[in-house]
Amino acid sequence: MGRTLLIGSLVAILVGASVWAGWVWVKLGDAEISTDGTIALTLGIVVSIVVGVGLMMLVFISSRRGFDDQVQYDFGEREDDT
Repeated sequence: MGRTLLIGSLVAILVGASVWAGWVWVKLGDAEISTDGTIALTLGIVVSIVVGVGLMMLVFISSRRGFDDQVQYDFGEREDDT
């Protein structure tokens, strides 16, 4: 039940975002993007994907190498300097 509700909610959000994007696209009409704008848009997309992939790679590497395991500290007894 919970999983179906989650998937249904995500699909509804995706459909809503797609409808909104289509509406905006149609309302813009003949708006043109210059060559500089296209380059900036492309670079922004590529950099975002590279950062996302790099961060997910670091998460998987740290998980597989055990960096995310619970750390156990054995402090022992401390002697006071007083």
